[in-house]
Amino acid sequence: MMIKIGNFFFKYRNWVFIPLYLAVFLPSPEVMPLEQHGWIIGLGLLVTILGQAIRFATIGLAYIVRGGKDKKVYASHLVTEGVFKHCRNPLYVGNILKLVGIGLLANSWLYVAVFIPLFLFIYQAIVLAEENFLRGKFGYEFDVYCQYANRWLPRCSGLLDTFSSMEFKWQRPVVKENSSIYVWLMGIVLVLLFKYPELTRYDAALRNEWILIALPALTLVYLTIRHLKKTGRLRG
Repeated sequence: MMIKIGNFFFKYRNWVFIPLYLAVFLPSPEVMPLEQHGWIIGLGLLVTILGQAIRFATIGLAYIVRGGKDKKVYASHLVTEGVFKHCRNPLYVGNILKLVGIGLLANSWLYVAVFIPLFLFIYQAIVLAEENFLRGKFGYEFDVYCQYANRWLPRCSGLLDTFSSMEFKWQRPVVKENSSIYVWLMGIVLVLLFKYPELTRYDAALRNEWILIALPALTLVYLTIRHLKKTGRLRG
């Protein structure tokens, strides 16, 4: 049953996740009261930045195509190098941490209690569907891989050796993650400015000014990276 659910969500994951992301802006009781907003902001930023850092590091060492084929789970070969040597799903771990961090940053009990568990369920189902495919295609090779790489919890031992023994291709995560980082940063800016009016001294005009500065600036960086990619000056 979970494999069927995972195949469904894998097929429609780009559409399913959009309303779930937007749920951070739904009205909800706060996790932390006004006097503790600094703590929830700090924790949320720490967790979500850690998630993006894991994705950046993973892609910089060894990229894996997660798009599948014809909207179905697919892999031409088994990737077991780089961060994948320490965790079978580091990109998904990064996504989950980004989402959990944004949920904390939104200071929303609704998001923490309902939508984060829903994200975890969806990712677990997708991973089970992917593992079912990989085990069917690669058999013993995949079973051996599972013995030393956990599904979710990264194994930290030997991680520095992995980084020192491989070339980190910084252009690849910049190019591959450009769109997702753009949306992620836009989300952080909007959550901070709309969820924490004290950051702009409860002045809606000042908040709007910051939005008019931050969003075009992020868009300019995003479009510049896209241009550099198309002209071949940045290669993924």
